Parts: sequence; C-alpha cells; structure tokens
Amino acid sequence: MIVPLDHILILAGLLFLIGVLGVVVRRNLVVMLLGLEIMLNAAGIALVGAALQWQQMEGQAMVIFIMAVAATEVSIGLALIVSFYRRTGSVDPADTVSERP
Repeated sequence: MIVPLDHILILAGLLFLIGVLGVVVRRNLVVMLLGLEIMLNAAGIALVGAALQWQQMEGQAMVIFIMAVAATEVSIGLALIVSFYRRTGSVDPADTVSERP
C-alpha cells in the first residue's frame, strides 16, 4: 500500500469532523444534508483504507452499499427539502417544524 493506513484514517477523521460541524453548526437544511453526505464518504474512505491494508474485499463491498444509501438519502432528503420550502418558504430547520392548523 502506497499511503499508510494512519494517513487514510486521519483524512477520514477530518472529513467526518467537517461533516459533523456542517450538521451541528449550520442552520440550513441543504448544508446539513451535505454534512451527512460528507460523513458517509468519510466512513467509506476509512473502509477502503482498511480493506487495502488487510487485503480484504468486504470493506470495498461495504463502500458500494454506503454509496447506494447515500444516493438514496440525498434524493429523499432533497425531496423533503423542496416540500418544506414550498410549505414554509424557507429552508431553515426552525421554520420546518410547525403546528398543523
């Protein structure tokens, strides 16, 4: 393996931290969805690095599953965001929770 596993795990950890900060700090649903996507990609990077380190293909197979889940999450999430925007006129998470008339 050309890149040491430590470097790959540091990269995955930094990406995961960026994703967590995007979800926790930002008040925009699109940015929160992007943060979740970054966290899933960080987990995929860690799995691919571990799979290359130990010469096992299961990690790479799991990454394909993670990518499928991420694509589904993005499509459903964006549909929900469009629905919330049409209902409230904003993508602020505080505006999406409202009582029914």
